[in-house]
Amino acid sequence: MTKKALITGITGQDGAYLSDFLLKKGYKVYGAVRRTSSINTARLSYMDVLDNIELVSMDLGEITNIQRTIEKIEPDEIYNLAAQSFVQTSYEQPIYTSDIDGIGVTRLLETIRNLGGKPKFYQASTSEMFGKAKESPQNEGTPFYPRSPYGIAKLYSHWMTINYRESWGIHACSGILFNHESPLRGSEFVTRKISLGMAEIKNQKRDTINLGNLSAERDWGFAGDYVEAMWLMLQEEKPNDYVIATGQTHSVRDFTEKAAKAIGIDLEWDVNGSNEKGLCKKTGKIIISVDEAFKRPAETDHLLGDSSKAYRELEWKPSVNFESLVEMMVDHDIKRVEKGLVWF
Repeated sequence: MTKKALITGITGQDGAYLSDFLLKKGYKVYGAVRRTSSINTARLSYMDVLDNIELVSMDLGEITNIQRTIEKIEPDEIYNLAAQSFVQTSYEQPIYTSDIDGIGVTRLLETIRNLGGKPKFYQASTSEMFGKAKESPQNEGTPFYPRSPYGIAKLYSHWMTINYRESWGIHACSGILFNHESPLRGSEFVTRKISLGMAEIKNQKRDTINLGNLSAERDWGFAGDYVEAMWLMLQEEKPNDYVIATGQTHSVRDFTEKAAKAIGIDLEWDVNGSNEKGLCKKTGKIIISVDEAFKRPAETDHLLGDSSKAYRELEWKPSVNFESLVEMMVDHDIKRVEKGLVWF
């Protein structure tokens, strides 16, 4: 019997990779999208999966719509990837972020409870819940200290998922995923901003990339690896929560240097107070400048994940390292810029 999966946030980076992964596993895949004047399916087309999934209208702000959709599809698994996921935007839209990223998850869980505990449920939690982490590396037992409305909303939904699992016996789990990137990452995120910026510099379409906190450190992995971990969690007989990470941390400055090297530029740094600049060693030309407008009101300085539990229980481990990830993103963006095909 063919398994059915419902993916919220299917048009995003993770949704596209997860769709591809589940289709190859033989699933019937449904994608929940908000009813808007236009739906951006570019990532699904890029992964060549758009024609093999069924898009359904579902809004996490409307519980009756959620109930009707799930009752009609009768999915075996629900992967909740939908969110207002840009941290900087959450400072400007904290109420919307709280409703969709927090209460929206409760609406999904309450629907599953009303359906007798079926289907299985995956919640996309985030390393941003650790925020100003009290210990490093961070694992499933590390205390949370979120530093943004996004992190706080995600922490609410994380604990609500645990509560529904423990209170009502729902097969619900959370993947505490550390930063995961890919050529499908939105251009508003710093990693894609850098990779796309370098591709445009190589093609003489821009001169400088403006960034915020270059010293912020993250544990960066490949999104294609991380969606496999999502699926593995729902295959476990007993639901649980897992940190998914590479176990290595790098700064935004490191990412920038690797991306510059991918287009043949070696950077050197000119530090004058907060006015740091990245210069091309060969020409002295300014490649990177720091703009205070891109810095967060409350910064998360260092995140490093410990995935030993996932390694041990799920037999999961990442296949793409940091250097390969950066090169992959830059290479894809160079080809897009050359062809005039920058869609997301």
